[in-house]
Amino acid sequence: MIRPLTLALPKGRLLDGALELLRDVGVAGVDGDSRRLIFDDPRRGLRVLLLKPADVPAYVTYGAADLGIVGKDILLEQEPDVYEPLDLGFGFCRLVVAELRELWERDDPARWSWVRVATKYPRLTEQYFSGRGIQVEIVRLDGSIELAPLVGLADRIVDLVQSGETLRANGLVEVAEITRSTARLIVNRASMKTEYGRVTGFIEEMRARVGRRRPAGAGAAR
Repeated sequence: MIRPLTLALPKGRLLDGALELLRDVGVAGVDGDSRRLIFDDPRRGLRVLLLKPADVPAYVTYGAADLGIVGKDILLEQEPDVYEPLDLGFGFCRLVVAELRELWERDDPARWSWVRVATKYPRLTEQYFSGRGIQVEIVRLDGSIELAPLVGLADRIVDLVQSGETLRANGLVEVAEITRSTARLIVNRASMKTEYGRVTGFIEEMRARVGRRRPAGAGAAR
């Protein structure tokens, strides 16, 4: 009996887009609202895992999943040893530096020499500020990043934004953009060799569907 391919999906903001894309290529039986974490589609020979987004690269890297869907922001932060064959074109967002409006009104980023920044992206934050010759103290958080400047934990944050509405609602202003992100398909390196036909077939199905959904002339996020 041929084992199913295993695909790791991220719960949260990318899940609806991922499930829509899977339905487009004929994958059935995955309920994003269920408490279950494992779903099987025997007809497609596919097993689907629902994971915390930051855990998807680890499952793929170590072979618990053959493939995964994850944001480019997480790939840049973690640098996992996986193949990244396809930009899926949904889940666009930006990683930005932001600060309170009252600080922004008198601030000059060109004069920064030392900053304290709250973020769940410590590596990208360190890279950004160090690359500009700015010393940075990083406060590592896992959620409610926007709260940090409001209570004096840090003057600035580095976080993902889509519309920017959450920043505005909390009195924060974007100061700089670090990078952009969309959902990416990733593949375990061993699976690419041992299951080459099935893995590349799945990739090409996804590629064809993404190509039909993406407007002409649309570019990938960097």
